[in-house]
Amino acid sequence: MAVVGVEIEQRAVVLDGHTFGAAGAYEKLAGVVRFAVDRANPANHAITDLGLAPANARGHVEFWADFYLLRPADPARGNRRLLLDVPNRGRKVALGLFNSTPRVPDPSTPDDFGNGFLMRHGYTVAWCGWQHDVPRRDGLMALTVPAARGNGPAITGLVRCEWRPNTRVTTLPLADRYHIPHPTIDLQDPGARLTVRERREAAAVEVERGAWRFPDASSLTVENGFEPGKIYELVYRAANPPLVGLGFLAVRDTAAWLRCASAADGNPCAETLDRAYAFGVSQSGRFLRHLLHLGLNEDEAGRRVFDAVVPHVAGARRGEFNHRFGQPSLNATHAVGSLFPFTDTVETDPLTGERGALLARLEARGTLPKIFTINTSAEYWRGDASLVHTDIPGKRDVEPHPAARVYLFAGTQHTPGSLPPPDADPNTGGRGREPFNVVDYAPLLRAALVSLDRWVTEGVEPPASNVPRLADGTAVLAEVTAGVFTKIPGVRFPDRIDRPVRLDFGPELARGIVTELPPKVGAPFVTFVSAVDADGNEIAGVRPVE
Repeated sequence: MAVVGVEIEQRAVVLDGHTFGAAGAYEKLAGVVRFAVDRANPANHAITDLGLAPANARGHVEFWADFYLLRPADPARGNRRLLLDVPNRGRKVALGLFNSTPRVPDPSTPDDFGNGFLMRHGYTVAWCGWQHDVPRRDGLMALTVPAARGNGPAITGLVRCEWRPNTRVTTLPLADRYHIPHPTIDLQDPGARLTVRERREAAAVEVERGAWRFPDASSLTVENGFEPGKIYELVYRAANPPLVGLGFLAVRDTAAWLRCASAADGNPCAETLDRAYAFGVSQSGRFLRHLLHLGLNEDEAGRRVFDAVVPHVAGARRGEFNHRFGQPSLNATHAVGSLFPFTDTVETDPLTGERGALLARLEARGTLPKIFTINTSAEYWRGDASLVHTDIPGKRDVEPHPAARVYLFAGTQHTPGSLPPPDADPNTGGRGREPFNVVDYAPLLRAALVSLDRWVTEGVEPPASNVPRLADGTAVLAEVTAGVFTKIPGVRFPDRIDRPVRLDFGPELARGIVTELPPKVGAPFVTFVSAVDADGNEIAGVRPVE
């Protein structure tokens, strides 16, 4: 197997043996999982630059990841299901959403286990690091990978950073948020270019080279400071690209090992798991859409790994998860994660002639899992979620694959709301014109997992997809709703509606190499939101419990 060892550094009983209903007590294990993947195995060929990575004597590429596991102390009392929670920028998220807990790196108190939902249902919950650029601090889960080198000179390429600061600062890292940068190869790089724009669709204005500098290989300084709210974009050159795409194999092979490896292999879950589900939120939900698109649901032995996948609040996007000099944390819309295809089944872009489907590779290989794609109002209003279920011209609905369901959680925001609402986004510090949404959709998410599990294990069909539809008039252009919202006292309708656009990153993108940065920008896609009633509440979608 691709997993060649697990080093357990911590093992403890959870909450002094507190029992979670019929599942009983839980234990936690933490450590490092080590991999050695075969460059020649077809199951790994989708990974960019794998053939340029250093290999051991067997021709295998070695890397390792942080690992964390919660499981019933008595496996016989568990439900024999694995839920692999793909970390979001190194952070555990499943307990926060299903158990309604704060996000913590090492759950250790009663509050950290919240309502105990996942434990009471007997799930084994696992995490492994998949991002090479996650800082090694604060309990964040990271992945350590080799760099692509080849046999000649160092491999170099273009990197793009984007910032929209909330406060005035003079220096920022060459990375998204707090992540580890791709260092510049030349502090005086004459080809590096910094631009600034007022808003997404505004023209970029180049900042004179004398007004900014690289104070070191991993930072950028603007002499008069970055102005809050403006969008800054830097393109520069870096060398020795880490194999970003190995994150997919880390997630896939951790799940395969827990599910299939023996006790002799050191597997703490040997012969206790019958099913494996993958869950990802926002960035890690986009990661799962990308995993599906690459067809990476079989291990090196040809076994299907995940029985079900839940990309949650990912919209229609993927990410910089498998290209040279990719930045997995990057949330920019003008990035490779915003590219066609978007729908489960085959569609054609009439402007470019491109033809494709998100699930084409999985269907061809016969390794398609059950899929629940779940979005909130936020992913529709940012402009991309409707592309999951409408055709490119915006003329008709596209039904999901029979193995998939698509849901809108109506009237909700990207993460579950709370009372009182926060003053700012706890992750980015961003503030909105209106207060944050207070609707807690966690009960819907818990119900979705129960329905998905019954579909996989018992063949019980889940509720039909519930999204805005063109056929019944519940999918409308966002501008159409202005007539309702402008009548509500104190509400200001957005000045502009963002929509994703066609992007061209150069002729080598199919090989995972970006040669055009910033990308050439083409025509926008046609996208929709849910129609609303007279009170501004969405008509389509699943409404939360009142």
